[in-house]
Amino acid sequence: MAVDLSIDLIQATVQVEQPLGDGTRTVGTGFLISDPTPDGRPRTILVTANHVFRKMPGAIATIGFRVENADGSWRYDPAPLKIRDGDKELWTHHPDRDVAAIQIDAPPEFTKAAIPEGWLGGDDAFAKYSLGPGDEMLALGFPEGLSANPAGFPILRSGRVASFPLGPSTAFPTFLLDFSVFPGNSGGPVYVRDTTHRVPVSGSAPAGFIAGMLTQQVELNSQNLSIGIVTDARFVRETLSLLDNPHAVPLTHQLAQKGAETPGLMSAEDAAYSR
Repeated sequence: MAVDLSIDLIQATVQVEQPLGDGTRTVGTGFLISDPTPDGRPRTILVTANHVFRKMPGAIATIGFRVENADGSWRYDPAPLKIRDGDKELWTHHPDRDVAAIQIDAPPEFTKAAIPEGWLGGDDAFAKYSLGPGDEMLALGFPEGLSANPAGFPILRSGRVASFPLGPSTAFPTFLLDFSVFPGNSGGPVYVRDTTHRVPVSGSAPAGFIAGMLTQQVELNSQNLSIGIVTDARFVRETLSLLDNPHAVPLTHQLAQKGAETPGLMSAEDAAYSR
């Protein structure tokens, strides 16, 4: 595990955008994962929210790479990213959740910056570290298309877990985070940086893990309730697995097909609005 998960994730997080031709643009956040092919060949995957790509009508998006200069400064160096071939979508998306993944050709610096898939939290991560309502998590993104500086680094923000329970992900695929969400935040990683004050079952003390991806904000009657919806990291892992086996049916999808909707109170996810 990294010495400082925040620094590593900042390096791996990029802005994804596409001009719309009317002076506006669609902006989202993505992060890079190192996910070798089944035969061991290195591969860099961009993960973001599915609706980020869906809202881009053109074939070419822009991915916001950054380059470190010889003097230690950084400059923004965006590159084209082909996301469609005619009407064909070139990315892979989860059948049930708002998660997308696409293989990219990244500069060597970003190939090295891509995080290992193993940093995505496992199904037991919340229970293992006794995480629950009120605990702080961190989120990276580009709210309203803003970056932290001209070099294009993401903005780091924090919020507290605002829902219970956090698992299992098969029953509770998302959880709430108490912080304001803006257009451009979608697709950003949500993570726990420091769990050293907790005692996991194994007795180890990793620097943290990725809990999920920010996919929506809660909005009711056109009012932003300053609550973000985070899709569990499990669904990022399932989407990555579909890259090599696109006809596979994720376990969560199988369970969703078997289950039946039950009447109840309106949930925050029912009122969610994609960002």
